[in-house]
Amino acid sequence: MKATLDHIGIAVRDLDAALAFYRDALGLDVGEAEDVPSERVRAQFLPLGETALELLEATDEGSAIARSIERRGPGIHHITLRVADLAAALARLRERGVRLVDERPRPGAGGSRVAFIHPSAAQGVLIELKEDPGR
Repeated sequence: MKATLDHIGIAVRDLDAALAFYRDALGLDVGEAEDVPSERVRAQFLPLGETALELLEATDEGSAIARSIERRGPGIHHITLRVADLAAALARLRERGVRLVDERPRPGAGGSRVAFIHPSAAQGVLIELKEDPGR
């Protein structure tokens, strides 16, 4: 399972306020915001060379992002690794006894498929695996 860094997810309370810093103060480019109904978030990508920052604003108080902000406040939420074959990556992790949040891929931003590895398996880091669309 060869993986590359795709993006770093950052939980924010207010997307517009976050953009005032990342876009206006830092001068980062901004892509289109996208609602991701399966995650109950609005995602805003800011490309940074071969990777990106993903600002995540909850669209529902019961979403994982809303719960994360309630428990820990805003900040880094997850690191996303891009893999060529998500199903194969999950199978390999299961074979190795790695604790997963998602046993099967689910829809992600931009038409991708994603699955999360439980933080307890990754030294406290929530890791998202991502397979690009068209796979």
